Amino acid sequence: MFLADGDALALSTDHLLAILRELAASFPHLTRVSCYATPGNISRKSVDELTLLREHKLSLLYFGIESGSDLILKKITKGTTQRRMAEVLHKAHTSGMKVSATVILGLGGTQHSDEHIDGTIALLNDAPVTYLSTLQLTLDESITEEFRHKFGEPFQRPDDMAILKEQERLISGLNPPHPVIFRSNHASNALALAGNLPRDKEKLLLQLREAIAGHRPLRPFFMRGL
Repeated sequence: MFLADGDALALSTDHLLAILRELAASFPHLTRVSCYATPGNISRKSVDELTLLREHKLSLLYFGIESGSDLILKKITKGTTQRRMAEVLHKAHTSGMKVSATVILGLGGTQHSDEHIDGTIALLNDAPVTYLSTLQLTLDESITEEFRHKFGEPFQRPDDMAILKEQERLISGLNPPHPVIFRSNHASNALALAGNLPRDKEKLLLQLREAIAGHRPLRPFFMRGL
């Protein structure tokens, strides 16, 4: 069961417990409840509260990291820092919650690519997540102007080859504190990858390098989407 549609974890613990108890009564075979989570609403709940919610089957949080770089987080007005995200991810882990995290490739543009990826590596090598997915930056026309304004300097979106090299840099640098199930199968991605880290690091890097060399096909543009 997924608690849609918005920021469900912002609800009070008592409110969430009432929902979870109702779900348990209505669906006796229910095994897992999940919802979106932000650094702010995780930080406002204690480990004991998160543990209690997890005991009532709210056990998976979807968490948008986007970037681990403080520079990029400021440019996209994420409202958090690498340090704060690490703190709340550790809190979720301590409570027994699983976290499915996402990173957006290309978010730093061509000029801040290394900063974006290196900051993300630093975060993920510190803070435990259960699942990690990468998405490829797609700017809808309705938000492009706002995004470029907030970025604060001319933004040049990386092409597919630059994105693949970001992915290669990311996976090369990842040595997570706990095993991570990795995916890049979202429709926005030029190349779909799947594996476990660190176990499958070399396999994933080989696939990326084959794509960079032109020996592995990329997803056609007409098949990509948000």
